[in-house]
Amino acid sequence: MAKAYDHLFKLLLIGDSGMRKTCLIICFAEDSFNNTYISTIGIDFKICTVDIGRKKIKLQIWDTAGQEGFKTITTAYYRGAMGIILVYDITDEKSFENIQNWMKSIKENASAGVERLLLGNKCDMEAKRKVQKEQVIKLAREHGIRFFETSAKSSTNVDEAFSSLAWDILLKSGGQRSGNSHSFPRPPPHPPGLT
Repeated sequence: MAKAYDHLFKLLLIGDSGMRKTCLIICFAEDSFNNTYISTIGIDFKICTVDIGRKKIKLQIWDTAGQEGFKTITTAYYRGAMGIILVYDITDEKSFENIQNWMKSIKENASAGVERLLLGNKCDMEAKRKVQKEQVIKLAREHGIRFFETSAKSSTNVDEAFSSLAWDILLKSGGQRSGNSHSFPRPPPHPPGLT
């Protein structure tokens, strides 16, 4: 029996507790939002298959607990990850400040050259914004990574963020970019706001 996909990419979402990482994954994988999710205990994952270019990509998306007590468990999952999404809350400045600690954790625990993506979640709550875009642009430039502001609640930029990371991994793995069940266009060459 032939494989139902061309590539398997393991993605990992990390960030402080309460960033709605689970909601982002559910929004992407199941196209739904539920405001009553409880915090992830340890680690969980979802699988979905997407079409990127002319390739069928199976995404294994690992959802990590952000609480300090689970860090030793979650860092064990860094090694096999091909892409890591760092999530902060645009209404919580401390969550953005902690991105530097998460970057350090990636450097210490992930494979060299792992693709990274920075997500500012809850962009539907603009009136409560505490993290300014200029701060994010500066951090993204320092680390040479893309960033998106997303909302799991309104589905803003969720598909675009995940597809951007999948494209980058596909390109790095030698896959081709062309053509289109989530079928995605080519992402921008730089993070939004970076030229």
